[in-house]
Amino acid sequence: MEALFGKTLEELKDIVAESNLPAFTAKQIAQWLYQKDITTIDEMTNLSKVARQKLKEKHEVGRIAPAKVQASVDGTKKYLFPAHKGLFIEAAYIPEKDRHTLCISSQVGCKMGCLFCMTGKQGFQSQLTAGEMVNQVLSLPESDQLTNIVYMGMGEPMDNIDNVLKSLEIFTADWGMAWSPRRINVSTIGVEPAMRRFIEESNAHLAISLHTPFNGERQKLMPIEQVYPIEQVIDALREYDFGRQRRISFEYIMFDGVNDSKAHVKGLAKLLNGLRCRINLIRFHPIPDSPLRGSSDQTIQWFADELNKKGLTTTIRRSRGEDIFAACGLLSTKNMVKQNPDVDY
Repeated sequence: MEALFGKTLEELKDIVAESNLPAFTAKQIAQWLYQKDITTIDEMTNLSKVARQKLKEKHEVGRIAPAKVQASVDGTKKYLFPAHKGLFIEAAYIPEKDRHTLCISSQVGCKMGCLFCMTGKQGFQSQLTAGEMVNQVLSLPESDQLTNIVYMGMGEPMDNIDNVLKSLEIFTADWGMAWSPRRINVSTIGVEPAMRRFIEESNAHLAISLHTPFNGERQKLMPIEQVYPIEQVIDALREYDFGRQRRISFEYIMFDGVNDSKAHVKGLAKLLNGLRCRINLIRFHPIPDSPLRGSSDQTIQWFADELNKKGLTTTIRRSRGEDIFAACGLLSTKNMVKQNPDVDY
């Protein structure tokens, strides 16, 4: 059975046409899928019995509940979702006083091999479909409390750009979930061609994983630097008018003795000169077999102060969910493959 979940309105129109159903049925299906809490086609009660029966011959809704949840002492929750091919992905729910964020995954594993990331150590298993991305939001028990979505979980979103853009369409379209794109932030390590598509075809915020302004250092941390040097990525950003409402941010994990010196402050000021953006400093969460260590809190605060003095709006991101491996760079499902579909993992 093919899942309806994750289909755009245009794709639903094609399905409806193939079944010789009235054209308006497509929008009705979209509203049931993305605006109401249903799991079966029979719950689409404003569709005729004939229409529902025709849909059920080839399709199912395709929503999947999380298989497991872990709760942190700080209130963060990490949800494990089944994916296709017996694989799994993780999503992190981060509640705060006036903001409830879900960090979703876009791939099972990741190809990019960043030195500081557990997902990168897992390697790449599969692309997620648009439906599997949307499912992380709508099948979340706290879905109705969410205020923000960030594509900062497992995977490189720009390496799965077609499905990411489809999921963004579903999140923001009137026939879908009708979210403002200003409530959504998509990250990338700098896959420039796909990043350009994202900028041109969506209005969501953009976050760039930076971590050092120097090419040699960045190449050791992030192999993508060999293909798309950070200066090339920044030059591409300068070509676009983002407006006052759309935000560019740079994620900067702090590594002791690696990227936390005065030279790095000067390098960042030079690299980002004149670009309207913000820098988020992130504490490094150690991963097995990594030579990297996190900068001290004192150094991170000094670094933030120095960047702010240079006119670069800089904040320190508070770590959440570290005790359940839900913090930045810790998501991984390397050893989770469902061998028996009847077993609850």
